[in-house]
Amino acid sequence: MDLRGSTLPIIIIKCHQQQDLDIPSLRVDDSADRVRKHKERTTSGASLAGTASQQQSAHTSVAAQAAAAAAITQGGSPAAGGSGSVHKDVSMSLIQGVKKTLLHTNSFSGERLPKYGVETTHEEELGKILEDIDKWGINIFKISELSNRKPLTTISYTIFMERDLMKTFKIPPKTFITFMMTLENHYLKDVPYHNSLHAADVAQSTHVLLNSPALESVFTNLEILAAIFAAAIHDVDHPGLTNQYLINSSSELALMYNDESVLENHHLAVAFKLLQNEDCDIFANLSKKQRQTLRKMVIDMVLATDMSKHMSLLADLKTMVETKKVAGSGVLLLDNYTDRIQVLQNMVHCADLSNPTKPLELYRDWVSSIMEEFFQQGDRERDQGMDISPMCDRLSATIEKSQVGFIDYIVHPLWETWADLVHPDAQDILDTLEENRDWYQRMIPISPSSSSNDLKEEENHQGEYSQDVPEEELCAAADRIQIQFTLDDEGNGRRGAPEDAQGEDPTM
Repeated sequence: MDLRGSTLPIIIIKCHQQQDLDIPSLRVDDSADRVRKHKERTTSGASLAGTASQQQSAHTSVAAQAAAAAAITQGGSPAAGGSGSVHKDVSMSLIQGVKKTLLHTNSFSGERLPKYGVETTHEEELGKILEDIDKWGINIFKISELSNRKPLTTISYTIFMERDLMKTFKIPPKTFITFMMTLENHYLKDVPYHNSLHAADVAQSTHVLLNSPALESVFTNLEILAAIFAAAIHDVDHPGLTNQYLINSSSELALMYNDESVLENHHLAVAFKLLQNEDCDIFANLSKKQRQTLRKMVIDMVLATDMSKHMSLLADLKTMVETKKVAGSGVLLLDNYTDRIQVLQNMVHCADLSNPTKPLELYRDWVSSIMEEFFQQGDRERDQGMDISPMCDRLSATIEKSQVGFIDYIVHPLWETWADLVHPDAQDILDTLEENRDWYQRMIPISPSSSSNDLKEEENHQGEYSQDVPEEELCAAADRIQIQFTLDDEGNGRRGAPEDAQGEDPTM
């Protein structure tokens, strides 16, 4: 890190030695390198739990590593020789794939840690913006600029300090910064949208939603810790490609996770493996029960960010709203894990889909980023002779129309239901969403073939939203507007229908 000629003492926070983060690869051009690495590890005697011998084939090695990865993701650490112990020296190589060289150290000038978690020459200006950490629509882009492109570390550190979470859970500030900078390093900088800026935005949005007066004193400190942590990690190492692309291209990740929430499982695996790095375990002082409970909640929340779960989540949220109305109480009575985690899942999901609810200037910047990410995937699909995914073709996509559809069929029904749950706390957010929707509606290019009657009918439908549209139509519309999610055919061909979703325990 550039200390700009400083002669002050330097505090070195050791992150970890340079090592490979062997998580299933998200890149499609490294298959040969992965096979070579498998063979090298096999012949050198590097073995996994449950492997038959050091002379096994590369195919068997991959299967064993996949099994270890699944064990990690589903709630435990890989056992060594059946003992259940974790071998730290191989903990980052049990799942093979991504190779990322990390910083050896994080250095800070002076005798104190940086006030906002990162070294910056703009500390005063950064502090002024962070005074609005509790407000909806904070300028996260400016925070990134002032924090040397470390918005996630800055936002998370500020939130944890404000909520006193480091003191409550005995998290050493140096350990917290080390973990956060390591985590932020695993968000890919060349991905236009799903990078650490998006993660910082979701974390800050979750923080604000947790402050809703309707939710005052509802959640425990551990639940708050889990929600903010889940928001911070929920897209780590995202490749800028959709689950469907990874499935269609038969990626190693899709094979490992059986086409189910491929990216979401990967994000969780990466994040929890990073906690095992030296000086990165921010949960070291939690009790065993607290760690287990937190892990379960984080897994449930991150898996729920998979858009294929959207309809089920929304159905559960609507049921909760109706229950609240029937009870005639303005207080949420969340007296069991299922109800509590459903609110937290929907909260993080709302934060993840909050771009259209932000001030228009910020929203437009987010739209530019996500569309560029879609277009890059479309370019890749075109080059590989694959069908180009909807809204990923830069030659034919209509950005304005897609945003109107996205709001009408996905975002507005979700946020309207959330606003009902915490009424009246989210009304301003809902108002901004509707204003932004109408702005994009006005920006839709007028086709030369459009008649005046067509335009009049379009105007008459402005402001009408789809909360009463049948689920089948919602799903079809979502496919048209490029929200990349699919519903598995189960029973009558629907998954997550309201009558099926109610009362189910969240899936691990």
